[in-house]
Amino acid sequence: MEVKIQSLHFDATEKLIAYTEKKVGKLERFTDSEIAQVVFKINKPQSAMNKEVSITVGGLHAQKTSDTFEEAIDSCVDALKGQIEKKKNKSSLG
Repeated sequence: MEVKIQSLHFDATEKLIAYTEKKVGKLERFTDSEIAQVVFKINKPQSAMNKEVSITVGGLHAQKTSDTFEEAIDSCVDALKGQIEKKKNKSSLG
């Protein structure tokens, strides 16, 4: 799966990019989508809970805000897994 990463208002580190590609790449097992779009954004730099991650895969979208980008990525990936499972279950029923 190709992971396209965009970071707004800062430059993403190699470590963050590698972590993102690893975690988001795991979604490949659940969906046939070939592209995942990831957007990192920092809101109000002086406060906690200011790291926002938005992930779009195969028409499904998750957006989470957390203290760290890694936590937000994990939350988004979990949310997308749930959405993908729900979509598959829905399509298999009808």
